[in-house]
Amino acid sequence: MPHVRYATAAAPARGGEHRNEDYVVAGPSWVALFDGASAPPGVPSGCAHDVRWLVRALATGVAARMDGGEPLADVLAGAIADVMARHAGTCDLSNPDSPSATAALARLRGDRLDYLVLCDSAIGLRGRDGGVTVVRDDRLDHLPGGRPYSVELVSSLRNRPGGFWVASTCPSAAARALTGTVEAAGLSGVALFTDGVTRLADWYGRAWADLVEGAREPEALIAEVRRLERERGPVSGKRHDDATAAWMSVSAVL
Repeated sequence: MPHVRYATAAAPARGGEHRNEDYVVAGPSWVALFDGASAPPGVPSGCAHDVRWLVRALATGVAARMDGGEPLADVLAGAIADVMARHAGTCDLSNPDSPSATAALARLRGDRLDYLVLCDSAIGLRGRDGGVTVVRDDRLDHLPGGRPYSVELVSSLRNRPGGFWVASTCPSAAARALTGTVEAAGLSGVALFTDGVTRLADWYGRAWADLVEGAREPEALIAEVRRLERERGPVSGKRHDDATAAWMSVSAVL
């Protein structure tokens, strides 16, 4: 059987407690993680629920489908539809600023490994030869006009062609995810990260091969993120973010 290991940690907070808006769930041969995104302060979401409710509800829907053999895009689309049904009677699901989440899913299915990435989480496939293939959805980095983006621009391009796609109130967004299937025999494992961990590569110059290898010890990887945030500070955006890393071994099943 494969071995799955993961760790998640809320961003350190000043003057109060911050509740982790990342979430990770795993089964015997699969793992999925989500990174929630709330509407900016002062922007109404139209939703009575917070983003922590959303990521947990999405995880529940994904977990219920992962063993059924459906394509991962269909698994995620079904989970989004389930979540919509749970709060359609209380919330305005037409609001473009409704709570949303990124997603990264990986599943062993016989001699194949399926993967899915939606928005700015990431997956690293580590070959048995030590090579690493990184799967990233960078559409959020290429919106018109360049950063910093306005709230209005992001709202207008969320789950829209020419914009970016997230898990929120649009099941068809799952079909826009980056997906693939590879032979498990060529892999030693797969790593999954939220962007609170990928800043090790994006901000601090850590090689992706090292980042993927480091996911075998996800607690240590998150500790390194926190150390560098303290010592070197942010390159852009917030100083700290929720951070999640997961590792699923593959070679053990071959």
